[in-house]
Amino acid sequence: MFDTVPDMALKRAELSGDATAFTEHDSGRHWSFAEINRAADAVAAGMEARGIAEGTRIAILCHNCAEFFVTLFACQKTGVILCPLNWRQPAPELVDTIAPVAPQLLIHDAAHSALAGEIAAQTGIATTDIANELAGWIAQGGRPRTAPVPAGRPWYLLFTSGTTGRPKAVIQTARMCWANAVNIGQAIGLTGDDSAVNFLPLFHTAGINLYTLPVFLNGGRSTIVPRFEAETLLGLLRDGAVTQFFGVPAIYQAFSLSENVDAVDWQAIRCGCGGAPLPAPLIRFFAERGAMVLNGFGMTETGPTVFLMDPTRAADKIGSVGRAQMLTEMRLAGVPPGTPGTGEVELRGPGITPGYFENPQATADTFTADGWLKTGDVGRRDNDGYLYIVDRIKDMYISGGENVYPAEVERVIDDHPDVLEAAVVGVNDAKWGEVGVAFVIARPGGRIDPQALRQWCRERLAAYKAPARVVAVDELPRTAAGKVRKPQLRDSLQ
Repeated sequence: MFDTVPDMALKRAELSGDATAFTEHDSGRHWSFAEINRAADAVAAGMEARGIAEGTRIAILCHNCAEFFVTLFACQKTGVILCPLNWRQPAPELVDTIAPVAPQLLIHDAAHSALAGEIAAQTGIATTDIANELAGWIAQGGRPRTAPVPAGRPWYLLFTSGTTGRPKAVIQTARMCWANAVNIGQAIGLTGDDSAVNFLPLFHTAGINLYTLPVFLNGGRSTIVPRFEAETLLGLLRDGAVTQFFGVPAIYQAFSLSENVDAVDWQAIRCGCGGAPLPAPLIRFFAERGAMVLNGFGMTETGPTVFLMDPTRAADKIGSVGRAQMLTEMRLAGVPPGTPGTGEVELRGPGITPGYFENPQATADTFTADGWLKTGDVGRRDNDGYLYIVDRIKDMYISGGENVYPAEVERVIDDHPDVLEAAVVGVNDAKWGEVGVAFVIARPGGRIDPQALRQWCRERLAAYKAPARVVAVDELPRTAAGKVRKPQLRDSLQ
């Protein structure tokens, strides 16, 4: 795509210096683009004064705040590699996560000072707090930086959720950032007049890239909310502070259960969804209120935006994630180009990660011999070229010799009027090899009748696809991205 790019904070400051880049919801503080760039220069100087040079890794542990992005841009200026950490994990897990990348510094906010202290005690890593030392660096200032940025240089690392083993550190680059900005920007019609809200956790690609960095690069404004609170977000949406909104299905589900959901003028907001398929009942719920929530698909390894449904066809292609966006090529393994069919989704383009940090075997295992990323997702392309994600390959199970994709079963269960959400897993069975077990959350006021729900499925699915067992639960275990932890559900049955 290109070998170097301008320093993002510097260039945006040159173009929109006095405009507001970030508004902190809790404090009311406004950060202009010029202030963000100056602060990033200052943090770059502070890191260098501590001997942190290009290629060095530093970790950060914090709720959403402007200083995270200041630090992110400081790393871009210096070549230091930022490692955002999952503050939901306990210290032993985080110690294991960071061991392969060996960060030399851990930056943390006040809310996580104790957790940072535990990590430091176990690893010997130096710590810096945002409210004091980082703020001191910003107050002191630093020399302006004008050098271009190597587009393919590792900029930050995002750790996979680790549901099947130790998390891998996915390399993120400036080239990936720009490819994502083009892909999502064109898909949603993003401009400098748009505003978004930053609330998804910053240790996940959506917290950084959907839509905060694309909005920043376009000169728009983001309101930063430290962490997800449904009523806070609904208030921002109600008050017109957000024109572009992105959430995972669990967020839309929480909105649908709030008594304030109808106080929002949903027609005035362009809504996107990713991380997992948005169930059809939720699509219909928001469509009845004037919001066409567009399903998309991407991965940490893809920057993340690859697909987003276009609004002109969303109503008649419910469940589709659309078509591959401008800077991404897609193919289905074993399916001739451009023809309908089903196969593993494989991707290529400037938004694709160069690999996993210092993990050549994992990198090699993830790419085909001719350089395409293997997603591990089964996709179905229809006659119009629109893609539907069938399921994760690893979630498929075989019952009586037949392949069963849990996502298909979940969609049928989700359509039941008493069901809020369902997750299906395959478990061993002496007769059939494997059978399905459905974990189901009841809708408020609803009641889960396992026998009736199994009959509902048998009337709508082949017999081998209907779950052999239904388990009513109050909640489902989730990753930070809102995906259900299916291995944990399987373990609960043992």
